[in-house]
Amino acid sequence: MHFTAYLPQQLTEAIAYYGHGGYGLYAGGFNTLTLIGIALLIIVGIIGAVVQSRLQAVMRKYSEVYAPMTGAQTAQAMLQNNGLNHVRITHTRGRLTDHYNPGDCTVNLSDVVYAQPSIAAMAVAAHECGHALQHAQAYPWLGLRSKLVPMVNIGSRMGQVLLILGLILLSGGSDATIAWVGLALFGTTTLFTLVTLPVEFDASRRALQWLENSGIVNKEMHGHAATALRWAAMTYVAAALSSLAMLLYYAFIILSRSRDRS
Repeated sequence: MHFTAYLPQQLTEAIAYYGHGGYGLYAGGFNTLTLIGIALLIIVGIIGAVVQSRLQAVMRKYSEVYAPMTGAQTAQAMLQNNGLNHVRITHTRGRLTDHYNPGDCTVNLSDVVYAQPSIAAMAVAAHECGHALQHAQAYPWLGLRSKLVPMVNIGSRMGQVLLILGLILLSGGSDATIAWVGLALFGTTTLFTLVTLPVEFDASRRALQWLENSGIVNKEMHGHAATALRWAAMTYVAAALSSLAMLLYYAFIILSRSRDRS
């Protein structure tokens, strides 16, 4: 998720909202609610950009710190130690594209993480294996997130359509019912990002616990791994804040248009 794109996107939306003198779909001009919404978008956009930049810097730094195992070797050792011999380890293209797929029970590691003997590679691989442990032990938050996926896929698409349609109808004098329904459906993405937080933090906790108990890394290496995973987790916090801010932004628009209508 590229948080550096959030701020320009949000500023563009703000300009679209007000840039034509308050006419058209978003007619109404400046007011307290919309100013608060725009301020929230800008603030979380800045936070997201800072977090993403810091994560990239931390990962580059610890990708250059030697570790006794590659990411693939770390994943293999952690899975075997926990009796998860059915989980396969594969590599995937890209940077920071590492993930666990519960559908086919695979730990997918990016090329650099898969083959590199570095602290960053070990930390990321152990984190993804943390998700495999969650899956094997039926971690409730992971189960909830998986159940939300179909709802999010439908809600995110239908929500945007209904939200835009509702705003058009609202600007034409209709009530805000359709807009609120669209926003509620759109809000499933926000719910998903919030449910993701305990899943990601728990996976990092499991990863660090295993790295400490395995004796593979020393205290200094463990501290480096903790720093890397902490900043990786912050990207999910930034994503949740951004999604929540966007939800509030559109809620404020609906409230503002409803107030102008009345």
